[in-house]
Amino acid sequence: MLAQGGPWALSVISLVLLLWQEVSAIDVPLDSKIQQDLKQPPTIMKQSLKDYIVDPRDNIIIECEAKGNPVPTFSWRRNGKFFNVGKDPRVTMRKRSGTLEISFRSGGRPEDYEGEYQCFASNIFGTALTNKILLRVSKSPLWPKEVLEPVVVGEGSPLVLACNPPPGLPPPLTFWMDSAMMPITQDKRVSMGLNGDLYFSNVLAKDSHTDYSCNARFLFTHTIQQKNPFTLKVQTKEPYNDTSSVNSTDPYGGRKVAETTPNFLSPTGTDSSRMVMRGEKLKLECIASGVPTPSIKWFKKGGDLNQKVKLDNFNKTLRIDSVSEEDAGEYMCMANNQIGSIRHSIYVQVKAAPYWLDQPSNLVLAPDENGRLVCRANGNPKPHIQWLVNGGPIDSNSTLPNPSRTVAGDTIMFRSVQIGSSAVYQCNASNDHGYLLANAFISILDMAPRMLGPKNQLIKVIENNRTFLDCPYFGSPLPELRWFKNGQGSGLDGGHYRVYINGTLEIKRARAEDQGTYTCVANNILGTEENQVRLEVKEPTRIVRAPEHQSAIRGTMARFDCRVKSDLTLPITVTWLKDDKPLSLGSRLKKDEDSLSIHNVHEGDEGTYTCTVKTEIDQDTASARLTVSEDASLSSVLPTDRPDSPMDLELSDAKERNIRLTWIHGDDHNSPVTLFVVQFEEDRWESGKWQNLSSYPGDVNTVILELSPFVNYQFRVIAVNSVGQSLPSLPSQRYQTSGAPPDAIPRGLKGWGTKKNNMEISWEPLLDTERNGPNLHYSVWWRRKDTGEEWSNVTTVGAKHIVHDTETYVPYEIKLRAVNDFGLGGESNIIIGYSGEDKPTAPPTDLRVSKIDSTKVNVHWTPVDPSTVLGEFKEYRVYYWREGSMVKGLRVNKEKKTKGFYSTVAQPTGILTDLQPYSHYRIYMVVANNRYEGPPSNHVEFRTKEGVPEAPKFFKIIQRSTDVIHLEWDKPLEPNGILIGYKLNYQTVNGSRVGLMQMQSFLPNVTTYTLHLPERAIRYKFYLAALTQVGAGEVYAEESPHFTNEAYSKDQVDIATQGWFIGLMCAIALIILILLIVCFIKRSRGGKYPVREKKDLPLDAVDQKGEDGSFDYQSH
Repeated sequence: MLAQGGPWALSVISLVLLLWQEVSAIDVPLDSKIQQDLKQPPTIMKQSLKDYIVDPRDNIIIECEAKGNPVPTFSWRRNGKFFNVGKDPRVTMRKRSGTLEISFRSGGRPEDYEGEYQCFASNIFGTALTNKILLRVSKSPLWPKEVLEPVVVGEGSPLVLACNPPPGLPPPLTFWMDSAMMPITQDKRVSMGLNGDLYFSNVLAKDSHTDYSCNARFLFTHTIQQKNPFTLKVQTKEPYNDTSSVNSTDPYGGRKVAETTPNFLSPTGTDSSRMVMRGEKLKLECIASGVPTPSIKWFKKGGDLNQKVKLDNFNKTLRIDSVSEEDAGEYMCMANNQIGSIRHSIYVQVKAAPYWLDQPSNLVLAPDENGRLVCRANGNPKPHIQWLVNGGPIDSNSTLPNPSRTVAGDTIMFRSVQIGSSAVYQCNASNDHGYLLANAFISILDMAPRMLGPKNQLIKVIENNRTFLDCPYFGSPLPELRWFKNGQGSGLDGGHYRVYINGTLEIKRARAEDQGTYTCVANNILGTEENQVRLEVKEPTRIVRAPEHQSAIRGTMARFDCRVKSDLTLPITVTWLKDDKPLSLGSRLKKDEDSLSIHNVHEGDEGTYTCTVKTEIDQDTASARLTVSEDASLSSVLPTDRPDSPMDLELSDAKERNIRLTWIHGDDHNSPVTLFVVQFEEDRWESGKWQNLSSYPGDVNTVILELSPFVNYQFRVIAVNSVGQSLPSLPSQRYQTSGAPPDAIPRGLKGWGTKKNNMEISWEPLLDTERNGPNLHYSVWWRRKDTGEEWSNVTTVGAKHIVHDTETYVPYEIKLRAVNDFGLGGESNIIIGYSGEDKPTAPPTDLRVSKIDSTKVNVHWTPVDPSTVLGEFKEYRVYYWREGSMVKGLRVNKEKKTKGFYSTVAQPTGILTDLQPYSHYRIYMVVANNRYEGPPSNHVEFRTKEGVPEAPKFFKIIQRSTDVIHLEWDKPLEPNGILIGYKLNYQTVNGSRVGLMQMQSFLPNVTTYTLHLPERAIRYKFYLAALTQVGAGEVYAEESPHFTNEAYSKDQVDIATQGWFIGLMCAIALIILILLIVCFIKRSRGGKYPVREKKDLPLDAVDQKGEDGSFDYQSH
């Protein structure tokens, strides 16, 4: 397009760019009401891959998801022509979606639907497009039937066993196995080539086998097909004895085999060439024959092999996982043995499909604002950039006359946009090797001001605290916001108030007079909106009489004070803790309004007691320790108590900065005073508040007090012994020190930007006792570092100053001093501050990956120019997520994760770890400063390699009889690859003794196994692991139950524990007891016991006592 206008067009474009003044795009908040009312063109949210291969056994689903307001409608093109979805009974489109589903339940061939598809999502504001999706059906043809004659070859000769797998889509993976499903052992002499063939550099007699089988694994259908096995017969000049003892350095067992010079089996000839795409994996192969087996070495013409180069397959394969332009050139492989050497040159050419440097992003503008869309891409050859609008060429689109739009190569500039200019623009970057397509809409938004926060909030704050009143708002054009108090006066900003760009009002130190109703008003050309915030300023909650350390005698009562002063309108809650744990109150521990009483104290009450006073907006705490001593009756120590207050305080020897204080000790009550605490109160800054000044040993009564200038002091003294503190003494007379310039230098000086064009200089204000005089203020100097410019200066009473209209993130020298009416204080050291940060303008480029493993990958990128960070460089931040698993049907968690890399080198690299094997990942990178992230880099997709699987989901051992063990298991939750089977190891166990390990292998569809026990008493321990091509996974171990012991206990029942036996024994015992009683009665009947054995005469009804003292019993 530029070529048509010649130099005149170039001059015009240069002038436009020179005079261009861009307004930053509007950031639309995520407020649900605004999003609901926001009218926007369509945005493609999800689409199928460009090269889309599907499984013929499943329904075909071609994804096309888009959002917009109004909701988009969808249409499709197939092979460049309109595709009428409604006329094909097999094709349906999902509701509120463009996703197509092609069903074959009622017949039909998936191959009939192969072709190129493109989805269009449209609403009244424009049309967005998907990529052109090439749909192909996966193919896994059967291996052609063939009869393979035995391969006969002489010992020492080279050999190639051809695999020639059937051509599949995508191509299958090949590997060689024997009849036991074990991989063919590969080494320096025997290895598989990149084409799947099995190469023997030289054949040994031990290679004679009948089961060399090539296997092809088709990823989409998850099938493995096996070629008919080769039979290899190796002819030797002498008989081969595989049991003979042979020197390991002579693989021919003493037989004479002719030595030969190396010769390349693959590739052939002296040179060859390869073309590879940037970002793809490059594999170069050199396999040579010869006796002895040749060694392979690799070189690159013009330099050494770089760190990206890896050598696999016993140095026969050179691999570069992610090729870049610098990897092009001439590579040489050399095969050599002791007989000779041979070389082969491979010329590598690197091309590149287009990749993003700057992908266009959506643009929301207000009427009369300016903006631009930028689309930059690179490739080899350099891509051609083409702009489209709503799916059609931008130059031929007569339905959208737009004089405010200018196309300049890879940039579209918009000036003074108007309602009705909304559209979706497509950038197509293409070359001979591929294309990129990106949608980016421009939406013209006009919206009256809206308040986003809650209405009529009530905010309660504590007096003298920093306070923020929020007023989030939005509108387009961006509204002007002002604050008012009680509906009167001009807008609040400056001095005691500060208004932030997000609408928040800061009150630097809330006072009682700040209480009231605050109104924030936002207005633009479309209207006005307001909201109110009610502010209530409360007195702080303080413990005015705190608990004091004390010692109590066991059995007496202890009392801790906790008197509180708080705002009368705020309910308070007083809680007590003992040793930081909640205190359980009861009959011994009682709490009243101002204290805690502990009756009948014992050793368990010893500890630290904390009083916590809370309101809904603040709290205060105080602690004291209780020490419990022995009962006075058991001790020779006299009763102790707190000391009396010191008395008769006297000031003398007054000087400018010190004075002598003298006092008389009070009674110590049998516990010596260990400490005197001197407190002071001044009536200028915090009248009535007593503060600790210093402490002194308990054996002194006169001290020199060091004082600050310009303070009107009075003093009091507190005595401390092992029981506790005395009451404070009566105050001394007042003493006022004279004023002086500030001694202290303000601490915490720093400079940091809160906006991209300012710098806030702040510091910690001096303490009241450091003022040294009236009218304290601060003198601040600043200047740009290393420019030689003059110092700028301002004097302020606050603790910060904002420097406006700065450049973004530039260093400043800053210094500070305090000043009062008596003069200048000391000057601080010069510190370095920085103006504000802005969003980084450039993304990292050429993001790529290498060394892709099963769980980690190396990440490389081209760093940004430090000047584009627009702030302090913090890190390069990688965003990555798992798109899916290559195991069909396995659902994955697509949670986005981040990892930061701090690197300032020219060729940075980092390692992403903890990846899931055999998965499809997507990543992109941004550069970050302390406040913002920059635009994203190009997205990179990669697939992790197969790994070993997790343990099987479950493993059960079921023993239903004495001679059979039945095993069941299920496939792992994360197979981490294509399962090729399971391996079961097991051995007998008998206490600490174990038997020989035995092994069974199973195909991947087998999940049960039955083991017949040779003997009833045998127990086994089983070790089960799933297999992928990489190897065995995590082992699931189980031990068979003690079945024999259980069977024995069932056969040999302990009869003493059986219910029927216990009942029988009880019945027998009862019968015996009855018989004994009957016998006893009969023996006693008709006679006197124990003297007379028999009495024939009948007895009277009343028992009579005989002469010998016995009794007669009447029997009825």
